[in-house]
Amino acid sequence: MNIPIPEVPVRRPEITRRRTAALAMFFGAAMLAFGQAQAADHLKSWNDGPAKKAIVEFVESTTHKGSPGYVPPAERIATFDNDGTLWAEQPMYVQALFAFDRVKVLAPEHPEWQTQEPFASVLKGDLKAALTGGEKALLEIVMATHAGMTTDEYRQVVKDWIATAKNPVTNRPVLEMVYQPMVELLGYLRGHGYKTFIVSGGGIEFMRPWAEQTYGIPPEQVIGSSIKTKFEMRDGKAVLVRLPELNFIDDKDGKPVGINQHIGRRPTAAFGNSDGDRQMLEYATTGSGVRLGMLVLHDDKEREFAYGPATGLPDSHVGTFSQSLYDEAKQRGWVVISIKNDWKTVFQAKR
Repeated sequence: MNIPIPEVPVRRPEITRRRTAALAMFFGAAMLAFGQAQAADHLKSWNDGPAKKAIVEFVESTTHKGSPGYVPPAERIATFDNDGTLWAEQPMYVQALFAFDRVKVLAPEHPEWQTQEPFASVLKGDLKAALTGGEKALLEIVMATHAGMTTDEYRQVVKDWIATAKNPVTNRPVLEMVYQPMVELLGYLRGHGYKTFIVSGGGIEFMRPWAEQTYGIPPEQVIGSSIKTKFEMRDGKAVLVRLPELNFIDDKDGKPVGINQHIGRRPTAAFGNSDGDRQMLEYATTGSGVRLGMLVLHDDKEREFAYGPATGLPDSHVGTFSQSLYDEAKQRGWVVISIKNDWKTVFQAKR
C-alpha cells in the first residue's frame, strides 16, 4: 500500500530573509512607538521635533537588548555641563555672584580691598569694571573668598547663600532658574539605567551642596574645578582646609581629563551649551557604538536670554556658543537644542 507523503514546502532563503527583515522593522517600529509613549510622560516640557526625537531614538537604541546599539547598564554614562545647560548663566555665572557677595561679607576683615582691584570695584557695585581683568581677576576673587575655611564650613556657607540668592536681572531665585526640560531629561535617562554626571567649569564644592536636591545628582557624581585642600586635626576632629591655591580647572580640554579621573569611562552621551564643552562632546561622541551629543542654543530673548554668534547675536563673555562650534555640531551630527523651538516651558515652576 502506498501512503502518500505530504509535500513539505521548502522555504527559500530570500523569503526567510524578507520575513526576518519585516519582523525586525515591525518590532523596531513597535519599540520606538513604546519609547515615544514613555517620552510623552517624562519629557512633557519638550515640543515634538528633531531634538526630542533624537533623545528618544538614542535611549531606545541603547537600552533595549537585541538592539544593535545596546549599551550594558554599567556603561550608560551621560555627562552634563551646568551653567547654561542645566540652569541660567546670564547675566553672569551664579558662582561669580556668590564670590562678589563674599567680597562684601569679608570686606571688614580686609580694609585694603577698598583701594585694591578687582575688590574695590566689587565693593562699589561696578561688576563690569571688576571683570575687566578677565579670568585672572575672577580667579583672584575666588581664591580670596573661597579659601581659609574647612570644607564643611564652606558647604554650609554655600547652602545658606543659595537658599536666598536671586538673579540680578529677573529677580527670581537662582534655584528657580533651572531648566525644566533638562530636569525631565535627567530623570528620563536615569529611568533607563543611565548614570547622570555634572561636568562643569564651576567649583566642585560649590555645586555639591545643592545638586542632589535640584537635579537628583548626588555629590559623588559632580565633577568641577577645585582648589587645593589639606588635612588637619582640629580639636580632635579630622577636617579638610581649603587653600588659596588652584588645583584643577574643569573646562575645555580639562573636562575629558576630569571625566577620566572621576568616572573612568567614556560617556555615551554629553550635553553642553558653549565652546567650553566642545572637548567633552568630542570625547563622548568619538567613541564606538551609538553616541549622542547635544548643545543648548540660547535663542529665546522673550522667555530667557538670547546671546552668542550662533544665534546671529553679538558674543557674550558668559557661555560663548561660537559659529565654529555650531559648524562642528553640524559636521559631527550633534543635535542643537533651540530653547525657542524645542522647549514648551523653560524654567521650573515657582517654589
